[in-house]
Amino acid sequence: MKITSAQILEFESLRDLIGRYISSPLGRAELAKIEPSTDRAALEALHAENTEAIGYLRAAVQPQPAQRGSAIRIRFTSIPDAAEAVALLRIEGATLDARQIYDLSALLDQAGEARSLVSAVEGRFPRLAARAARIDDFRPLLRDLSGKVLPDGSVADDASVALHRIRREIEKQRKSIQASLERFIKAHREEGTLQEEFVTIRNERFVVPVVAGQRRKVDGVIHAASASGHTLFVEPMETIDLNNELVRLREEEAVEVHRILRELTERLREHAESIAGAVRVMGELELLFAKAQFALDFDCCTPAFSPDLRRRLYIKDARHPLLQDVLRRQRKAVVPITLHLDEDCRTLLISGPNTGGKTVSMKTVGLLSLMAHSGLPVPAAEAVFPIFDQVLADIGDNQSIQESLSTFSAHISTIRHMLEVVSPDSLILLDELGRATDPEEGGALGVAILDTLRSAGAFTLASTHLLAIKVYGANTGGVLNASMGFDEDTLEPTYLLRTGAPGKSAGLDIARRLGLEPRIIEQARSVMSSSERDIARFLADLHDRLERAAGLEAQLVSEREKLAGREAILQKDFDRRVAEKTRQFEQRSSELAQQFEQSARETIQQIAQNLDQRKSAGKALRKVSQTRREFLEKSEQSVEELRGAPAGPPKLKLEAGVRVRLKGIRQPTKVRRVFGDGLIEVEAGFLKMQVSMDDVEEVLAGDGGGPALPKGIRFDGPKWDVSYREIIIIGKHAEEATDEVDKFLDSAALANVDRVRIVHGHGMGILKRAIADLLTQNPHVGKFYPASPSEGGTGATIVELKGP
Repeated sequence: MKITSAQILEFESLRDLIGRYISSPLGRAELAKIEPSTDRAALEALHAENTEAIGYLRAAVQPQPAQRGSAIRIRFTSIPDAAEAVALLRIEGATLDARQIYDLSALLDQAGEARSLVSAVEGRFPRLAARAARIDDFRPLLRDLSGKVLPDGSVADDASVALHRIRREIEKQRKSIQASLERFIKAHREEGTLQEEFVTIRNERFVVPVVAGQRRKVDGVIHAASASGHTLFVEPMETIDLNNELVRLREEEAVEVHRILRELTERLREHAESIAGAVRVMGELELLFAKAQFALDFDCCTPAFSPDLRRRLYIKDARHPLLQDVLRRQRKAVVPITLHLDEDCRTLLISGPNTGGKTVSMKTVGLLSLMAHSGLPVPAAEAVFPIFDQVLADIGDNQSIQESLSTFSAHISTIRHMLEVVSPDSLILLDELGRATDPEEGGALGVAILDTLRSAGAFTLASTHLLAIKVYGANTGGVLNASMGFDEDTLEPTYLLRTGAPGKSAGLDIARRLGLEPRIIEQARSVMSSSERDIARFLADLHDRLERAAGLEAQLVSEREKLAGREAILQKDFDRRVAEKTRQFEQRSSELAQQFEQSARETIQQIAQNLDQRKSAGKALRKVSQTRREFLEKSEQSVEELRGAPAGPPKLKLEAGVRVRLKGIRQPTKVRRVFGDGLIEVEAGFLKMQVSMDDVEEVLAGDGGGPALPKGIRFDGPKWDVSYREIIIIGKHAEEATDEVDKFLDSAALANVDRVRIVHGHGMGILKRAIADLLTQNPHVGKFYPASPSEGGTGATIVELKGP
């Protein structure tokens, strides 16, 4: 964005407010980079990430079991400043100190934790997961660094074998020196040469305190004296060699520590780019979640951007975040504002009482626009902005003694610059337009400025007390008047922004409320012209009418919402009752149908005890099935009528010429004839057979189709007269039965039947074994097995045929 008026609109104060939610230098560095942009795609991506981050924080505070897929709040506290360490890794030969290595390891560990937590909820928050995925897997590197550097910034003893050995020798040498000095103290205890009986260290060498006057009685090297000069710290001659050896060991230790640090630095340098990327992503994530927490605390929404050809500026229940922060600490609420501008109406003129909120309203629109263009959530219920290329504001008194600018001069200088750079994609904010000069001239100048800005196509908000500008707003297309509310009873502003009519300034009323003498107020009223008094009364009456209309509208909306809620409750209760009755009806119908069919089948099976009655029993069984099917169809139709469901497509009638799909047959068949006893004759390939209507699963649309025989050729294939694709061979000799079954299987295979039943009865089992031998060798048979109890048990065999 070219010009933002960020200082006037207090954008830096907003940055400080968001900074409260950031604890690490990495996040603060990213916050410092925020600035308004005009890149629509980038802004929409940022706001989409904000939306996910807000959702993530909301999910993280919800009670939930600790399992994969749960949102867990990411820690950003105690993240060290790794900028210097990352920079050193880019310098070949530079070595990090132990504290830098430890801090960098801790940061990479936290980065890995953040990556893991966000990746676990990738399905719900894909944008967050995509950003976190830019953090590489540093677990192998961290394993190499683990335990080498301690939290206090020192290298651990076991960082290398050599260091462990050296430090053991140092400890051993220290003990030897300690023992030597203790012997020295014991030997000189009675001589009065020692100031105190303890061992201390000066210049990294072990010494004992000696009385200054007794120095000559002790052979050794003086390393320091006390502040008073009464005590000398002397290294006895017998410990000099021991101390020298200790110094040598410490130098050896320092060399080994440097070698280890250099080695660890080189190990980190191998991943320098990945580490820099992880550091950057951690800063970005902290800023992202800081924005999300700010959004939750200030009830923000994610703004949208209107299309370039249908620009609109719409904010609903918008609040100035800095004012909201101040009033919140005072336990007061902000009065939100709502306004709507679009291509047909791009100019809003705000009038009303002093201290009524006009300036705050304009600052709110300007600051929220900058926030939206900076990828920040905005404190509003809804917000839509055009893509502005600049935000130009003239708010406040910009007079300057150094530059010899009066209030009016500074005002005109700023507006002149605006008119030079304004574009159709600009947002213009003008506070007290035409101020600080003669009202008549100021009003005329203000009208001309507003008309120029309107012609330029810019979105403009201006506040004013001047009548000429109010009249311009009322008489000019594309310009909307608005006013800040004022309570005539309390003589206090209500801070409510209402569009559609100008407001009165109420300067005299405000002055009276602020304590100005009533005598002065009355004298001022008498000086006012009658037209000015009439206009003031007209505006007061107009606002009174608008307030009553707004109250009635709010009451109507409330009543409508109540009625809609009551209607929804009644509809829900009605739907629940209908659903329950329907379920009961369906369940009862199904139970009755099953009971009827079971009873009928049992009766028919009792009747069909000999071969003479079996055919009649089959017909009766088919009739039962037909009756059951018709009963269920009527029940289903009744349920649909009860539900009031729209009628579905009409069901196709079972008649000659239609295609049907039969139970147990893969390919559709064509109906040739329909008999009155529940049977139909179908044609499957070159075969014709009679089956029960109950075996029809579906009536298909279209004619039979399929290949036809040449004209003049007729083929009458085998015909079946069975209810279920089965053959009954009870009482026949084995040889006769196997011949019939063999032909039966050929016919079934030609008709594409995939399952048949062979009823052979129990008897001595001879017939059953003969059939089993035949089925084992028959090429059409896929597998066979005894029938279920409902299909005849061991007295019948089920055969599944191979596919074509």
